[in-house]
Amino acid sequence: MFLAIDVGNTQSTLGLFDEEGALVHGWRMATDHTDTSDSLHSRLWGYFNKDGLDMGAVTDAGLACVVPVLTRAWRRCLTSLLGREPHVVGPGAECGMELDVPNPGQVGADRVANAFAARETYGAPVIVVDFGTATNIDVVNKEGAYCGGAISPGLMLSANALFSRAAKLSSVPIEAPASALGNTTETAVQSGLVIGAAAQAEGLVGRIKAELGIEGATVVGTGGLARTVSHATDLFDAIDPDLTLRGIRSISLG
Repeated sequence: MFLAIDVGNTQSTLGLFDEEGALVHGWRMATDHTDTSDSLHSRLWGYFNKDGLDMGAVTDAGLACVVPVLTRAWRRCLTSLLGREPHVVGPGAECGMELDVPNPGQVGADRVANAFAARETYGAPVIVVDFGTATNIDVVNKEGAYCGGAISPGLMLSANALFSRAAKLSSVPIEAPASALGNTTETAVQSGLVIGAAAQAEGLVGRIKAELGIEGATVVGTGGLARTVSHATDLFDAIDPDLTLRGIRSISLG
């Protein structure tokens, strides 16, 4: 079995794939920047044990991590588990995709995984909108090369900034309201956050399509809040929550 690990700034996602490439189990945990290889191994063991799975059945692993100190900790943890180094996804020739940008080394591992999996699943051109700590838009052009995108503060980052300065708003649930015009404080906040995130994605994707002449590009939503935002827009051709994990697996296995 293959274990794919996507370490973000605030949350980490783990996926266990069988030998046919089907995702058979997944976990989500808070990213703790103080974790050591030992504590990560203990957390892994706890997840497997809780769900009655054999951690010894893992034969391969791949890692995409945007927190350098945790890259080292996860590498040591997975090397201990596998008896060899895991594949660490990152920009460069080993990612299996041309990165047609001035500084390929600056492209985040999660963005590389998203672009690769999107091209593999939906063809090119394709645009991915990933709603995580940041909202990342990543673009694969007609030629199948990664060519850039956009990065903005994520929906929850914006919400937390608002709630920290306005305590009375902190109990508002993050969901799409029925209309953009909010007639209560709750629906007004939901409109600003959720419909606002949808409108931002619509605007950026529309401009990118026009600039590149790829009006027919497939648009894929992923990340923890993709389905929530999708209720406020018809932008997406697909919502694919496992996109990043599949990209890590595909790149790692070559």
